[in-house]
Amino acid sequence: MNLRVILTGASGMVGEGVLLECLQNPAVAQVLVLGRRPCGHNHPKMTEILHQDFQNLAPIESQLTGYDACFFCAGISSVGISKEEYERITHDLTIHVGETLGRLNPTLAFIYVSGAGTDSAETSRQHWARVKGRTENELLALPFRQAFMFRPGVMKAMPGQKNLLRWYKYLAWLYPVVRGLAPNSACTLQEVGQAMINAATSGYPKGVLEVSDIVALAHGKVAVSK
Repeated sequence: MNLRVILTGASGMVGEGVLLECLQNPAVAQVLVLGRRPCGHNHPKMTEILHQDFQNLAPIESQLTGYDACFFCAGISSVGISKEEYERITHDLTIHVGETLGRLNPTLAFIYVSGAGTDSAETSRQHWARVKGRTENELLALPFRQAFMFRPGVMKAMPGQKNLLRWYKYLAWLYPVVRGLAPNSACTLQEVGQAMINAATSGYPKGVLEVSDIVALAHGKVAVSK
C-alpha cells in the first residue's frame, strides 16, 4: 500500500522518530508534516505545513484531504502548566484535529500517541491520566475507518534524531537495562513508527495498544495476553 500520512508532533522526540521511520519505509508514499515550527528535516516524500492554531484548521483544510492515516504524535507534559491548559492542549485540540481530519478524509485511520498509565475509566487520581483516557475514549468513538491508541513507555530514539528531550542523552544508556528487565515497559521509536504503519495498513485486534502490543505489531504479530 502506498500510504499517505499526516503526521503531527515532528518537532518533538516521538513525532520525529515516527517521521524518520515513515521516510525510510517503502510502505509510505507521502508524509504531510503539520506543525507550529519546522521539524528540521527535508525529504522528497515530505511536505511541511506550518500552522499556529490547531483549533482553527479552516485556512488549510484544502491541503489536508486525500490522506489514508494520521499519526498524531503531538503532546505536552502536564508538569508546570495549569489543569485547564493541559486539557485544552491534550483533549480539546486533539479532538478538534481528529474531527476535522475525519470529516475531510472519510477512510482515515487515526493513530494517537497517548501514554503508559492512561486511565480509560477516567477515574484516576492523576489528572493527566484521566484527561488522556477521556481523549482516547472520544477518539475511539469518532467515525474513523480505524482508530488506535498507542501507550508507549520508555522509548529509544532513532538514529539521526535532532529533537531529543533534554534528559534523554543522560539516561539513554538505561534503555537496554529497562528492556532487559521489563520488556513490556520499553520499545524503540522505530518500533512505534513501524507499528503505526502496520496498524494503518493491516489493522490490529485491539483499539488500545500497550507496549507489548506495539512491539508485536511492529514485527507483524499479535501480542499474547498473559
